[in-house]
Amino acid sequence: MVTLAEVAKHAGVSASTVSYVLSGKRSISSPTRERVERAISELGYHPNAGARALAGKRSHIIALVVPLRTDVYVPVMMEIAISVTVAARSHGYDVLLITNDEGPEGLRRVAASGLADGVILMDVELDDARIPVLRETGTHAALIGLPADTRGLACVDHDFAGAGALCAEHLADLGHQDIAFIGYAPGVYQRHAGYAERTLSGFRERAAQRGLRVLHRPCEGSYESTAGALSRILADRPDTTGFVVQNEGAIGPLLSLLRTSGRVVPEDASVVALCPEPLAEQYSPRLTAVTGPAHELGRQAVELVMNRLDDRPTAEVSLLTPVLTPRESSGPAPVR
Repeated sequence: MVTLAEVAKHAGVSASTVSYVLSGKRSISSPTRERVERAISELGYHPNAGARALAGKRSHIIALVVPLRTDVYVPVMMEIAISVTVAARSHGYDVLLITNDEGPEGLRRVAASGLADGVILMDVELDDARIPVLRETGTHAALIGLPADTRGLACVDHDFAGAGALCAEHLADLGHQDIAFIGYAPGVYQRHAGYAERTLSGFRERAAQRGLRVLHRPCEGSYESTAGALSRILADRPDTTGFVVQNEGAIGPLLSLLRTSGRVVPEDASVVALCPEPLAEQYSPRLTAVTGPAHELGRQAVELVMNRLDDRPTAEVSLLTPVLTPRESSGPAPVR
């Protein structure tokens, strides 16, 4: 990355002269200004946030790094992105969408260019490779999600551990003893996506406290993969009567497969989903579900960035409380 000092050397001027050209705070002769501008162009120098600060300016843009993956539920991602955009506009800011396929280098590019005053990261992993870049560049940022180490960061997320615990608690209260957790695709766990890992951890911990027998099966979310997961579950634990699903694509196939196998929901098998309210309401039977407001994640993330920009104190972690709404898909465990 080209530095201001390198621009100064190339133009044959002092670093302070380059700063004055960028900031406009002092009058610089036309020949000198032209030499500096030519050096900036030839070297491909991007004034960083520090240079903007010299000019007392902000870009009034927030960069939102969105996931570009096949294993994310797009409607939720879009709801968060729209919420970020609306909240940013209320502060006079626009939103620049950046895909996360660039990884750490994408963040370095944004930081070096000064395009954005702040950054919001989505799809945060426990050991996210982008976090060191935030710390290294001093970027004003908010995370929608929790890495393993939150020190010095500003994070907002659903309490996924609490959501997993609610699922186990609900089925235990209904008398279920053997419960299967159908999760996201294997790749989600392999990359240690925080939302998936924390939900599973919270579910397992509460299940152990309640003396439940549980197993976890990842699932791609297609009909075929859901059928394979259910087949393995019933082969390993034929007495399974409770199902927790954290995979929007697998919900419909699971209900259909249970029905065709002669298991009536909720008389023979109970299903609890972690999904948005509209999705829970569209199935028959309507799903008992644990939900949280995706739009609130976006709104709070923007507030965290604005607080950082204005040097206002921010909490490292803010967790939104999950809510379990009982509906027709869960009922008392069958008597055997």
